[in-house]
Amino acid sequence: MDNFSPNTRFSVFPPVIKNLLIINGLVFLLTKQIFGSGWTPIGAALAPYLVLNPLGEGFMPWQLLTYMFLHADIYHIMFNLFALWIFGQAIENLWGSKRFLIYYLLCGIGAAIIHMFFGGYFTYTLGASGAVFGILLAFGMMFPDRYIMLLIPPIPIKAKYFVTFYGLFELFNGLSMPNSGVAHFAHLGGLIVGFVLIKYWGLKKPEYYG
Repeated sequence: MDNFSPNTRFSVFPPVIKNLLIINGLVFLLTKQIFGSGWTPIGAALAPYLVLNPLGEGFMPWQLLTYMFLHADIYHIMFNLFALWIFGQAIENLWGSKRFLIYYLLCGIGAAIIHMFFGGYFTYTLGASGAVFGILLAFGMMFPDRYIMLLIPPIPIKAKYFVTFYGLFELFNGLSMPNSGVAHFAHLGGLIVGFVLIKYWGLKKPEYYG
């Protein structure tokens, strides 16, 4: 079985998810203060070269990739990695690890490009949110009728409606609050790139996954 094929046995921590969690966690420990939002000495030295800087203000091509592995604070990384694990495990088990990794990275890179042209004019950007939104989109398209439990308020909602609402929410906030400090267009970019990739690969929800 090649790495583009679905896994025959479900794994709670499939290999790409597991390694992404480990890598992001290690990078966070090296670069950020656990309690607070400041950089460690290593982080302060490396961050200017690894975060996603605006065009013409320190941008380097490798930042399209490296920014995904840096996070602002403990809450930022916990939210992103929890969402990656919750929604990503089903997608990696369904698609196979190689396709999942390519999809994840391309969503993150595409999110960065869209953000730079539509929302990243003023300051640097960091975090895996763009790639994670691509995973969320994939979950909503592959498992549209599965229920997601919202936390506030605690009500169940089908994945297809959750993704649609979240996308519209990000679009509204991106247009109405462009300087909010949240990379709304990176989130939208992850959704857009994810949709294009899924259509390009011709992926459809398999009936046996429910």
